[in-house]
Amino acid sequence: MEDYEKMLRDIEKQEELIQFTEFTNETALQIGMRLIEKAKKENLSMTIDITKCGHQLFHYAFAGTSPDNDQWIIRKNRVVNRFGVSSLYIGTTLKLLKKTIEEKYHISSEEYCPYGGAFPIIIKNVGVVGTISSSGLRQITEHNLIVEVLEEFLRK
Repeated sequence: MEDYEKMLRDIEKQEELIQFTEFTNETALQIGMRLIEKAKKENLSMTIDITKCGHQLFHYAFAGTSPDNDQWIIRKNRVVNRFGVSSLYIGTTLKLLKKTIEEKYHISSEEYCPYGGAFPIIIKNVGVVGTISSSGLRQITEHNLIVEVLEEFLRK
């Protein structure tokens, strides 16, 4: 059995550390291209999306993905935008509580998808301004891939 409390602490730490001083269209392009490169190296097929303030700045779908992946991203992004944390954080919280999103928050799972793969774009001293998302892989793989790329990007 997974340690959901530890997962939540780990995600909280990631969200504390992975913050930007600014996030431009060029930032989105650079991060999106890094996600594509990493996915190619690891032979992963996924859809990638970067949206800031409701404006889609980057979107790429690998061969083998479908419009369903776009819909998953939209639903995961709604979770981040509503709660201000990663979709994996909300999904893990629900697992810990043994509740569905409908039971806990009275919102539809048809519109909100509490599974990993959407990470908040956080501007220091501002807050969440958008999402970096993916669909097509296991939720933990999607989350970790995004986190790894963002950590590498911010170290540069």
